[in-house]
Amino acid sequence: MTDNNGDDTRALVDRFGECFGGIRREVRKLIVGQDEVVEQLLITLLVGGHCLITGMPGTAKTLLVRTLASALGLTFKRIQFTPDLMPTDITGTDILEEDSNSGRRTWTFVPGPLFSNVLLADEINRTPPKTQSALLEAMQELSVTVRGNTRRIEPPFFVLATQNPIELEGTYPLPEAQLDRFLFNVMLDYLSADDELKVVSENTSRVDPPEINACTDAAEILKFQWLVRQVPMSDTVARQAVALVRATRPSDPSAIDAVKQYARYGASIRATQFIALAAKARALSEGRYHVTEDDLRALALPVLRHRVLTNYQAESDGVTVDQMLTRVIDSVLTG
Repeated sequence: MTDNNGDDTRALVDRFGECFGGIRREVRKLIVGQDEVVEQLLITLLVGGHCLITGMPGTAKTLLVRTLASALGLTFKRIQFTPDLMPTDITGTDILEEDSNSGRRTWTFVPGPLFSNVLLADEINRTPPKTQSALLEAMQELSVTVRGNTRRIEPPFFVLATQNPIELEGTYPLPEAQLDRFLFNVMLDYLSADDELKVVSENTSRVDPPEINACTDAAEILKFQWLVRQVPMSDTVARQAVALVRATRPSDPSAIDAVKQYARYGASIRATQFIALAAKARALSEGRYHVTEDDLRALALPVLRHRVLTNYQAESDGVTVDQMLTRVIDSVLTG
């Protein structure tokens, strides 16, 4: 990785390693286990993407996001999505204010929680599509339009949305267009017995949680995002990324039998871009300056699982998206 000022780039690489080592240590003060999930959230931030977190109640989804925001030195806002939430509750709205001296009335914009660095959209599938769609413009364009006026959201901006996979009553599944905006769909699973014992021990013996120290800030994170994009990817690995995504499409000649049998729709070209960017971020986070097949393999499932739709036959045969994608990954990435 070189630019016109190689020394500055090398210093930024060194700072990157130091900073993200510190972030991991800070997060582990409160979060036990879930190392893979933490890594995927950090990659989301490095790429400048958004993340959907799917997990059972009580798996520390909210605590994880709040802790991560504190360790990154970013502003944090949380929205509890409910059926009666309105789009303006998220974006903000204009109010009419009257000057007490002149009596003149003017419109004043009152920003909503969307105007932050890290937005936790808690239980995003519990609000109707009209309110869910209020996030679309912000996630894609870093802007919000209210009453015809477009207002910019200062980067970095990350939406980390949670959803509960088991309570379907009273929920509104996210439309495919919105799902495609999320870089990852991260599955937050149960802890191991040892980690669960540690959680019980720590949370029933201390009164005050440990303080989380900020390891970086918004300006530096933007530099890290630039740095990630400078990581080289060989033509061979790039072709593997393209082949991996194309193999999820049932109409593609490279699709395996399981995809042709069980998939309704495959992943779009946005998935190819995201998996390439995420692989670059993972390589840099591990101290490497090149992308390998292992990076693609490690990130393929969280990038693809919410972009591929299975058909009724898959449901009838009990075949999940993850099971089908695992076959695709094994067929394309043979290393």
